[in-house]
Amino acid sequence: MGGVGDEEPALKRIKLSSIGLVPSSNVSSSKEPVRGSSSGFMARPVSSPEGDRQVIGSRGLIKREEFVRIISKALYSLGYRKSGEYLEEESGIPLHTSAVNMLMQHILDGNWDESVASLHKIGLEDESIVRSASFLILEQKFFELLDGEKVMEALKTLRTEIAPLRTNSRRIHELTYCIVSPSCKLNTIRVGSRSKLLEELQKLLPPTIMIPEKRLEYLVEQALISQRESCPFHNSSDKEISLYSDHHCGKDQIPSRTSQILEAHDDEVWFVQFSHNGKYLASASNDRSAIIWEVDVNGGLYVKHRLSGHQRPVSSVSWSPNDQELLTCGVEEGIRRWDVSTGKCLQIYERTGAGLVSCAWFPTGKYILSGVSDKSICMWELDGKEVESWKGQKTLKISDLEITGDGEEIISICKDNAVLLLNRETKDERFIEEYQTITSFSLSKDNRFLLVNLLSQEIHLWNIEGDPKLVGKYKGHRRTRFIVRSCFGGLKQGFIASGSEDSQVYIWHRSSEKLIEVLPGHSGTVNCVSWNPANPHMLASASDDRTIRIWGLNCMKVMYQNAHTNGIHYCNGGNLDEAKLIFN
Repeated sequence: MGGVGDEEPALKRIKLSSIGLVPSSNVSSSKEPVRGSSSGFMARPVSSPEGDRQVIGSRGLIKREEFVRIISKALYSLGYRKSGEYLEEESGIPLHTSAVNMLMQHILDGNWDESVASLHKIGLEDESIVRSASFLILEQKFFELLDGEKVMEALKTLRTEIAPLRTNSRRIHELTYCIVSPSCKLNTIRVGSRSKLLEELQKLLPPTIMIPEKRLEYLVEQALISQRESCPFHNSSDKEISLYSDHHCGKDQIPSRTSQILEAHDDEVWFVQFSHNGKYLASASNDRSAIIWEVDVNGGLYVKHRLSGHQRPVSSVSWSPNDQELLTCGVEEGIRRWDVSTGKCLQIYERTGAGLVSCAWFPTGKYILSGVSDKSICMWELDGKEVESWKGQKTLKISDLEITGDGEEIISICKDNAVLLLNRETKDERFIEEYQTITSFSLSKDNRFLLVNLLSQEIHLWNIEGDPKLVGKYKGHRRTRFIVRSCFGGLKQGFIASGSEDSQVYIWHRSSEKLIEVLPGHSGTVNCVSWNPANPHMLASASDDRTIRIWGLNCMKVMYQNAHTNGIHYCNGGNLDEAKLIFN
């Protein structure tokens, strides 16, 4: 219908619907009532039995009115205006009340006095919200007056309308400064103008009054994330999640088959650690050597360098932040720094009368840290100069050593049943205290969690943000005599893996604490495990049987190769006799 007199209301309706806040038919005008709202046409009767139910869903958890309003909001946001209008009309459930529609229209039209007055008619019970919303509206008025070079009117608005709200004194000072600084005015005007103001109000007002933007998308994403996080085997970033069915992964996402056996060490292998980029693996052994293994393009590992020079067994290694250098620590002996590309020893760190028992890199790569047998912690420059030392009164021994990514906290075992978190600058000390002897620990990549191995054959997960909190326990592996190490790993470090004295590797789902896999194959205690940070499908384990096993996915095709020069076997399930080389 319509002629010239209908043109202006139509333009107003288009402005509202174009930003997904209200359907065109919901905007009040003198020509046409609001359809589907309390002040407009009556909705058509709903004949379906569903229409009389206040809650829907098999468990009766979803309120029907909220559900319909959120769907309406999503339809408008997606640009399906006619569908949104029809849903409102057929359901009899308006997206917004006529009072809210009127508020939004006044804002888009720049009717500031009417906008503030409308706030008191939309059902807000919290007066502080009314004041904060009024502040946003009047602030927009203030900026538009300044933009129109109406400085005196802007000043009047600031003094007589904004300041009396007593809502944000700091912001009032900023607005005052804009009066005398033209550059401030240009840089501070709300980007997106009035539509942006509506989005800000939407965040401030209760969701029962204005549905938050993209609420349905947020709910669906949360459901998918929850399904993914609760899936005990989810371990692949390219695993597609569909809305059509519940998400579930199989065990085939967990590295559970031996893809290689590395046999280059002559004695027990005590420690393994992948480089940060996943391109190398370093191993330390009772044979007084360390080996740098390189991961080739096909995922196979071969010896890059054998590092010799220690006079005692090598107990641990540590990769530099850029993976170009490696530290090796002898048992109460010294620390050696190696060039990864050449295998050359660059520096030896020693202290007269004491042995070094652990090593770590400072996050910048400019210093190294070491635990010392005299119960202290030292920081060294790369050239071997000792620059700092800490010896806490409660520190009884130092074994494992870590430093957080910001370089602020040093973490070490300070007594049999406690871990010390020492702030380097303030010297403040925090403690994780256990009821059993602590044998080792591991820090998560995000520096938020610490995995603590206990003599009681349990592994505890601690959140170390603020006051440390115990948040997880993992059981099932065996540890009675030796130091057995565990690690975080898999996609987003969603799993916990550990060695065990029963010659097996144990894997738990981190969130549920459920034991999901036990990997046989070794013939001696598994001392240490390391999960490749760049490949969630590659896990390494080091054992007293003098071997390192590389675990991968359970594939149909398995490559077999015997490379005696590097001490490598590719195998199927750990059984060399059954392994076959398959060519297409």
